Amino acid sequence: MFILYQRDDCHLCDLALAVLAQAGVRGLDSVFIDDDAALEARYGSRVPVLRDGQGRELDWPFEGATLSAWMADNG
Repeated sequence: MFILYQRDDCHLCDLALAVLAQAGVRGLDSVFIDDDAALEARYGSRVPVLRDGQGRELDWPFEGATLSAWMADNG
């Protein structure tokens, strides 16, 4: 399971979603941080951020090869 932390109307978030789709990432949930003060404080300047089920995070920018290596390293 993966979570993509993102914002509304975020061009970089759209690019991240395209990379994730192209890589065939399954089990992806999107969490929008705009209306959550705690998430805004944590991710505000970092979105988009991909988080795996173990809590490890991959900050943007990432592309297909980086994403594949990160997923392989994280099992």
